Amino acid sequence: MIRILRAALLFLALTAFPATAQDTIQEVLQAHRETIEASSRRTIQPAIDAIRDSGHPAAPLVLEKWEARDMWQRTEDGLFFYVEPEGRNDLKVFDFDTASEIGVFSKDGFDQLKPNSGIRALIASALVKFQLTDPDASKRRDALAALARNGNAGHLPILRDAIAEEPSVGIRQQMERLERLLTIQFGASDDERIEAMTYFEGDLGVDARAALNPILTTTRRVAPGTEVPADVNLAARLRPGGEELSREAAYDMLVAANLAPARLTNSDQRNALQANIVDGSVGGVPVADLDSPAARDRAYAALEAAGTVPSAATTDEVDAALAGHVFFDAYNERSAAVTDAANDVLTSIELKVAMNQFIDLTLDALSLASIYFLAAIGLAITFGVMGVINMAHGEFIMMGAYTGYVVQQIIPNYTVSIIVAIPMAFAVTFAAGVAMERLIIRWLYSRPLETLLATFGVSIALQQIAKNIFGTQARPLTSPSWLDGQMAFNDIVAISYIRIAIFVLALIFLAFFLFLMKKTRLGLETRAVTQNPRMASSMGINPDRVNMLTFGLGSGIAGIAGVAIGLYAKVTSELGSDYIVQSFMTVVVGGVGNIWGTLLGATMIGFLQKGIEWFNPSNTLAAQTYMIVFIIIFIQFRPRGIIALKGRAAGD
Repeated sequence: MIRILRAALLFLALTAFPATAQDTIQEVLQAHRETIEASSRRTIQPAIDAIRDSGHPAAPLVLEKWEARDMWQRTEDGLFFYVEPEGRNDLKVFDFDTASEIGVFSKDGFDQLKPNSGIRALIASALVKFQLTDPDASKRRDALAALARNGNAGHLPILRDAIAEEPSVGIRQQMERLERLLTIQFGASDDERIEAMTYFEGDLGVDARAALNPILTTTRRVAPGTEVPADVNLAARLRPGGEELSREAAYDMLVAANLAPARLTNSDQRNALQANIVDGSVGGVPVADLDSPAARDRAYAALEAAGTVPSAATTDEVDAALAGHVFFDAYNERSAAVTDAANDVLTSIELKVAMNQFIDLTLDALSLASIYFLAAIGLAITFGVMGVINMAHGEFIMMGAYTGYVVQQIIPNYTVSIIVAIPMAFAVTFAAGVAMERLIIRWLYSRPLETLLATFGVSIALQQIAKNIFGTQARPLTSPSWLDGQMAFNDIVAISYIRIAIFVLALIFLAFFLFLMKKTRLGLETRAVTQNPRMASSMGINPDRVNMLTFGLGSGIAGIAGVAIGLYAKVTSELGSDYIVQSFMTVVVGGVGNIWGTLLGATMIGFLQKGIEWFNPSNTLAAQTYMIVFIIIFIQFRPRGIIALKGRAAGD
């Protein structure tokens, strides 16, 4: 009796007021009860819209709980509530309108609403109206992100209303951009869509291209006659047998559209004629006369007319069918004004994209050039001043990287460890270079072949020692957190902070080397020995000491380069071998023993390698091969490099 009375009261409450004047959110839910219970994606939208547009303060709560599958329906009267689990079999039930707890009840008296992913997406879309005006800025940004993924025409007025009320300048700009993107897709008129497009002229955002490209999608079509239908927004007219449409593909389109019979291949025709030989003839044509394509076509046509074989097109019929139809690509967008505007905007974007891709490629090339410069500067000193071909130079780079790794094991603070590792790597490799010069190199001056073989042997020995100490697995040389990420100028141009740091380090070493060579006694003595060692010796300069310090200096700089390279490359025993070839190429191309030549050589090789990789991005090994071939050709015409050095290093 109580249940009947409650149902009667609910009925009176629902019928006493029209749907447009409902006082509670429960009344809105009951007005669309059958739709909600059916839970069909095809029919649920009116119920979601009614809740969203009801104006009730509880509307967002209903949508949130429904989307989260926390909305339940009481079986005895069909009322909707949201719940929280209370034990294994009980529910704590809350009223939507008051958000107050009603009590704890058994699950047996309630049914859970379980919207599928499609309905949940529709609910999430409806929630955007409330999220766009939420006091929490992060929720407004999340709502914009959701709109960018699943926006529709219904969101446009909601978004426009939210723009006027948005207090944050940054979020308002995001809203305005998104409003234009949605207007491009769902604008009420062509003029409105075209006006929104013009906002994105020269814009580099991926979202702009994502909104414009679908407008220019086309469908390949065929129509009888020789003229394109007047109601078609033509993208391109096609000629059968041309580059974009072969004759076979064109005729297949006719067959698929039931505008022509299937093609008759030679083998099909031959088999059909053989199967229908009667008394020495086929279709009234003697077998002896079937020695020409025209006779075979005539015989097959007779069989076709008699219904003996299926209809099929001969070569002449194919030609006639192709000539009697027009083939074209038609825009799916009906308005020519809209597609013309989209084409114009995309053309302006593509031009700017190309310019920014060139800038990005230039930054990559400069970054690579700075790495090669750091790797080669030490070799430029030893090779240029001493004429020593040091094949172990790459292993000094490897020693510097491993020194940085060891320092990080002792000092866990990555910033401090890198600051300590740079001078430590210089000290370790400087000492190793001095030891190598004193023990090996000094006995092999003016004997280049023996020097090359000896340093190559040292290279192999150092690699094996590194494997014995650190193993064959790559060791991490972690950069500080402030070097993580990249500096992004736009969606195309970006450069990592590590590469910026290496570029700055290369500039510092360029300045240091210039200061050393121009302003210090060691630089003066080094230049003197480079130009004329005998004259320098007669002036009281000890060439032997200069050679030792110079070799140690070049090795020390290689160690610092190893720390820098190890921040983004794998630190293994083979690290140095990856850079020794490029280092020698940099020195030889730039000009032996000249710092400016080394800089120009590194820049030239960096740009050359990146340029070749841009033309052939899938094969970096081929790019390096082409680069080596180019450099070999270059040396044939300029054997002393870009900037030739006078003195001993130049062979004078």
